[in-house]
Amino acid sequence: MDIQVWSDVVCPWCYLGRRRLDVALAQFPGEVTVTFRAYQLDSSPVPPGLPIKQAMAAKFGDRARTDQMLAHVTALAAAEGLHLDYDRAIAANTFDSHRLIAWAAGQGRQAEMVEALQRAHFTEGLDLGSPAVLAAAAGSIGLTEAAAAAYLRSEAGTIAVEADLAQARELDISSVPFFLVDGKYALQGAQEPATLIEAFEEIARREAVDAGL
Repeated sequence: MDIQVWSDVVCPWCYLGRRRLDVALAQFPGEVTVTFRAYQLDSSPVPPGLPIKQAMAAKFGDRARTDQMLAHVTALAAAEGLHLDYDRAIAANTFDSHRLIAWAAGQGRQAEMVEALQRAHFTEGLDLGSPAVLAAAAGSIGLTEAAAAAYLRSEAGTIAVEADLAQARELDISSVPFFLVDGKYALQGAQEPATLIEAFEEIARREAVDAGL
């Protein structure tokens, strides 16, 4: 089974969805490959060091609503063992983060890179708009920090990220996480592990019937 996951590293539902996917796959007996694809919740430029609470309050025009939304997803994430610290989180344009994920994928470390960047944003309060922060995240998973920094100074990975974003538009993806299984079955949102397992089992059954097995 092939699972393509469109997500953004500053999306809390993507962080939660990835954890739930990991739990589901640990219980699913089939052979599965997972590839993370780039998606940007907001492609606008972001001033360095902008607290995410401030950015969201400006976007939604209501600080109380923003706090309520963040408290809700923080509680759900905590139940899954994830710590979201929105008092420290920094808003960032994530295009370069996705370029770095593409670079790590070429070295067989894509999932680890996604995890490192999500942890940096949600738990450590680091600015993913900073090339130094991104390079350090690469170093934290055993990749060469200097090589990551050099990569980020180039335009490498831009085409790959733009291709992912273009395909997201073609698929009419409007919210993430978005899972495309075997190129034709779509699942959306941070589904519970049991729901994912049920969906994967049904897909496996349909594929077996189509293959005449």
